[in-house]
Amino acid sequence: MAIKPLSANLRGIVYMIVSTALLTSMSALMRTQMEELHPLQLAFFRNFFGLILLLPFLWRAGLASIKTSHWGLMTIRGVFNAVAMLLFFTALNMLPLADISALSFTTPLFVALMAIPFLGERLGPRRIASLVIGFGGALIIIRPGFEAVNIGAVLTIVSVAAWAVAVVAIKILSRTDSSVTITLYGMLFLTVFTFPPALFVWQWPSLEATLVSVAAAGAGTLGQVLFAQAMRNADATLVMPFDFTKLIWAALFGYLLFAEIPTIWTWLGGAVIFASATYQTYRERDTTKPLPPVVTG
Repeated sequence: MAIKPLSANLRGIVYMIVSTALLTSMSALMRTQMEELHPLQLAFFRNFFGLILLLPFLWRAGLASIKTSHWGLMTIRGVFNAVAMLLFFTALNMLPLADISALSFTTPLFVALMAIPFLGERLGPRRIASLVIGFGGALIIIRPGFEAVNIGAVLTIVSVAAWAVAVVAIKILSRTDSSVTITLYGMLFLTVFTFPPALFVWQWPSLEATLVSVAAAGAGTLGQVLFAQAMRNADATLVMPFDFTKLIWAALFGYLLFAEIPTIWTWLGGAVIFASATYQTYRERDTTKPLPPVVTG
């Protein structure tokens, strides 16, 4: 009996689930090497090896893909993206994987906030309610006043805010530049901007650390490609709910590799943030200027 091919919607769901697994495994793999290498150096490795892995895509796209007339905005995007990644990798060694994953769900909320001053979008009552509920979910995880605030949680939130600025820049660039051009320059600027901080903590990696870094960069790059493919195969309203599997993967990898057990507050706060962010994402798709899909890592 012939096996029927998967429908476009089902392929989109599969791509999304595999994408979340790869992006989470990238973080987990990098964290396993933080006893040997500093997070700032690992952030550079993630970008350097990721750039090398993107070269075949550049070859296929041709030299036209490297043409842009928006160097200033490309640079701004690169700066904020680099700040976001450096802070994220630093926090990675301070906070359980599940907590970082849950807090990262606030990205669409920060993007919605940044779109107000930079894109002139309005702050209506439904958006205000969504933002308040979403950031309330972050407070459920951090629980200030009940526990000492983990510096890793603060770094994660600031990282997400910086990444949101980069996402708004990407939205503006997408009006004139192709996704290949934006991705290529994004990785190029990330490699350049994360190199100087890495020099201050540099030490030559072992063969194991190098191989793990290459594997992590490959997982992160492939995860981003599959995320884009998921959005291309199926509508975001169908596949975005499966982004919540990031928290499941983070809990699994955290338990298997680092003996971490997520608290009930992580699950509850993550669910609240995700529900609010998902509503915000769906609502933006109905506007005349939809926000782009958001991928981290």
